[in-house]
Amino acid sequence: MVKEKRLGQLILAAMLVGYLLYAAVFIFQSSFVINGTRYFVLFDDAMISMQYARNFAHGQGLVWNAGGEHVEGYSNPLWVLVMAVFHLFPVPPPLMSLPVQVLSGLLLAFNLILVKKLAEELTAHKTVVGLVAVLLTAFYYPLNNWGLLGNEVALLTLFVTAAVWLAVSGLRRSEVSLGLYIMMAVGLLIRIDALVPFCAIWLYLALVDRRNRRKHLLWGGGLLVGVLLASTVFRMLYYGDVLPNTYYLKMTGYPVLLRIARGLYVMIQFMWHLNWVLLLFPFILFVVDRDKYKALLIIVFIAQIGYSVYVGGDGWENRGGSNRFVSIAMPLFFILFAVALDRLRQGLIAALGALASRRAIQTASTVAMVSFACVGLLNFNVLIYPSDLKYLLLRTRSVFIGGNARNVRIANYIQTVTGDQARVAVVAAGGIPYFDERYSIDLLGKSDRTVARGPAGTPEDYTWIDFRPGHMKWDYGYSIGKLQPDMVVEMLNGTSAQAQPYLRGYVRIEVPELVSSLPEGTLYLKRGSPNILWDRVEALIVEP
Repeated sequence: MVKEKRLGQLILAAMLVGYLLYAAVFIFQSSFVINGTRYFVLFDDAMISMQYARNFAHGQGLVWNAGGEHVEGYSNPLWVLVMAVFHLFPVPPPLMSLPVQVLSGLLLAFNLILVKKLAEELTAHKTVVGLVAVLLTAFYYPLNNWGLLGNEVALLTLFVTAAVWLAVSGLRRSEVSLGLYIMMAVGLLIRIDALVPFCAIWLYLALVDRRNRRKHLLWGGGLLVGVLLASTVFRMLYYGDVLPNTYYLKMTGYPVLLRIARGLYVMIQFMWHLNWVLLLFPFILFVVDRDKYKALLIIVFIAQIGYSVYVGGDGWENRGGSNRFVSIAMPLFFILFAVALDRLRQGLIAALGALASRRAIQTASTVAMVSFACVGLLNFNVLIYPSDLKYLLLRTRSVFIGGNARNVRIANYIQTVTGDQARVAVVAAGGIPYFDERYSIDLLGKSDRTVARGPAGTPEDYTWIDFRPGHMKWDYGYSIGKLQPDMVVEMLNGTSAQAQPYLRGYVRIEVPELVSSLPEGTLYLKRGSPNILWDRVEALIVEP
């Protein structure tokens, strides 16, 4: 047993080193060079958080625009504060995302240690189960894609795994951990919808652990109410709202049943592409070998799936794989999968015990278990098509990198043709405002209270299946007609005709170097604006 434990530790150490090297390659591949400068840029939503973080670190407050309106256009306050710490150091903007990515890689690596601990907690410290769960988690591409591109997914995944591990450990020992509830309360500050795993764990423990039910209810309920109340009071005092602006943007103005139907549709697609047989495998074996510890993992996993369905899924479901809401619970699924494989292995050992020596059967079954896990790993990473394995193997960069490079090119051009006081209307509200350093107008309303509270629209050729949370609201009469930006970068696909009446006071230019970034390299400039360097764009005007 001692030798097995030591071997397991060595293998885990090797896997952690291998994962960190894998993460390093992923992070480097996410960078790109423009005009001789190498840029590391996060996923565009994460760059919105970076904008808030930079302004906060520089004394401008938790706002999207320095000196602008107080609107809570982020849903991850603690992660914004972490980003703000990095902005206290003299790191140039092209490299500022790199330390966030490195931190994310370290968080995901530490999560692997907890995955092993949780798996062994469920199986009387069977090393092979923990290592299989680590393998499946470490190289699940969607989790790495969301985490290493700077979303709060890395930190939230760590918190969820740690919370379930502490809950299972306490339940097994019939103890109540105040640390568990404090940690889950902090998780609510990472992202408000961490409320879902919080309630799933809290209510399950209160239901199952009858001996300590009162403590669970008091400690969990007290901290839950305390954090929600404190954050709400802060929000009302600082932003003047009861809920984050992103809540109004995503959860209002669109038929609830259509939103849920779309969430269910994309979730069924995810399950199908994941391989529904393998998805159901651990749940089927749970029916045979059910226990209250494994049930907690199942409940948290199903709770995250249910939440994803309720909010209509995410905005990038067409890319395949688990979305940001489901990804944070995928390590729990992989642990259940590894435990189920071991349960099947034990059954085979018992059935074949008379045919060969027990040691030979155990060795052969372990090899078979690991081999099957590797096959499962490949299946789980077929995001939509078998060719998607190129992402897992890092033969192709993340699909989001092209958009990041596009945003930087646009931002750099904006800097060359506008003055410091220019106001720029954008659809991509992360990378462009961060790098052009101009006052921005958010056409899709993430950081705009008026747009966020308006009705959702339907772009041309869209159906209910094409619903994209956070990308279905715009009001060009307000954003362009009333706010009068000096430059309009683009409109949401399928809505250009709706914007045209409000662009009559603008001239259109076609920028050759932006043809690959914008349709025909088109930008709209407000006629007579003193914030446009007209001598640099006069030759590009195609509509006087």
